[in-house]
Order: sequence, then structure tokens, then C-alpha cells
Amino acid sequence: MKTYWSWFSGGLALAVCFLLAVSLVKPIGVSTQFVIADGIVWSALDSELVQTNPEAKHGVSSDNAYLNKSGGKYAKAIDNPINYGFIFVLAMILGAFLGRRLQGGEIEQPTTCQLAERPTMHRYAMAFIGGAIVLFGARLAGGCTSGHMMSGMMQTSLSGYLFALGAFAAAVPTAIFLYGRK
Repeated sequence: MKTYWSWFSGGLALAVCFLLAVSLVKPIGVSTQFVIADGIVWSALDSELVQTNPEAKHGVSSDNAYLNKSGGKYAKAIDNPINYGFIFVLAMILGAFLGRRLQGGEIEQPTTCQLAERPTMHRYAMAFIGGAIVLFGARLAGGCTSGHMMSGMMQTSLSGYLFALGAFAAAVPTAIFLYGRK
């Protein structure tokens, strides 16, 4: 028999993780790490993307304005990607994989919605496209849900609460539309 965490247990565990991260290291935000991953690939193809620059705030700079903002902060992360944020993203992927394996391995397919009738690859493609759109929006907004909503609310940021209100105002009707009220 499979056992699953209740929404309360999962939420409590997530709150403890965020509290530890915020109090011991720094607030959590992960969408920036996808920019860094892109930059690592780009840098492998173009050795001139990131240059050592002793006059820059972080000791490196880039001709790309986005990577060079905040005194080359992103350029520095591309130059030295083994940092807290990048390791955190890798740990999230590993943790999700291990969590799924420890709970029984197979992912149950939805059965009460129209999406369940679609071929598996179609659902995966749609999930990937949706994720790419959300990631684009997160970078356009200057951060992701974990940074704006979860870390922001934990730090009692008004923008965090406003973002949460907007996210749920859009997510709840969308979920009802896609999955019905069950």
C-alpha cells in the first residue's frame, strides 16, 4: 500500500526547509539558475561571453547587458557555477526523483479530466511548453514563485503577498477549468 504525505505534512516540511534556508543561508529563488545554466552552455560555445575584469564589482563582466547587470553578478555565477543556488536546483531534481521512488516509483495518471485521454507524450510536451512559458514570465518579472511568493511571504514582503494573491487567482480557476470541481 502506498502512503502519501498529506497536504498539511508536505506544507509543513516545505515551510521548515524555507525557514532553514532563509535563516541559515539566503532566501530561496531558482529561476535565476536557469539563466545561469543557459549562460554556461553559451559560454562553452563562446569563450568571450564572460571576461575577467578587476574593475567590475564581482571581478568578471560580460558584453551581454543582462549577464552584466548588478556589477556582473550573473557573469560571475556563469564563470563559477558551483554555488548555493545551482546546487539547490540540482538537489531539487534529485530530491523529487528520490521522493517519487521512495513512495512507490510510478506516477499515477490523472483519470478524471480530459487531459487523461491525451497520449503521454502530448501531456509531457504540453507540460514542457507550459513550464517554459512560466519560466519566461518568471524571468520577465525578476523572479519565480519560490522567490516572490514563498521566500517573499516568509520575509513579510508586501509584493510576496500580492504575487501569491495573483497566482492563486489565476491558478484556481485554471485548475477548475482543466480538471473540473472534483
